[in-house]
Amino acid sequence: MNDAIKQNLQARAVRYLAKREYSRLELAKKLADHAPAPETLSEVLDALEQRGWLSAERVVEQVLHGRRNKFGSLRIRHELKEKGIAEHLIDVAMSNLKETELQAAREVWRKKFGVIPENLKERSKQARFLAGRGFSSGVIRQVLACSDDEI
Repeated sequence: MNDAIKQNLQARAVRYLAKREYSRLELAKKLADHAPAPETLSEVLDALEQRGWLSAERVVEQVLHGRRNKFGSLRIRHELKEKGIAEHLIDVAMSNLKETELQAAREVWRKKFGVIPENLKERSKQARFLAGRGFSSGVIRQVLACSDDEI
């Protein structure tokens, strides 16, 4: 009976993983209602990790690939933390992201606004928009201080 339950859980997990990458925490939440005990769920997740079907590194890659051109490092870091990704993996990802963050912020700003703010109200509006996208205050200052030839 126990093996049948594990196989059922594993099959359900593989169906989820076939659609997109999930972190261990996300997958545990999705499967929790179907597991008779937390130990059973943990064993299934361990088996998936050992086989390489469940990978935190791939989740990080997927999030970075989908978000790096739209959002700043603060927002991406927060999203990875919510997914239960280990802090050391987040730190590695953030160090790689910092190199391209200014360019991404400029591109997001150019698509939304494209013109240097003429007054304090417009500058504040643009800064709030970029902050909402998860860009740091230093990056926002650099973007809003750029000249017309840098746009």
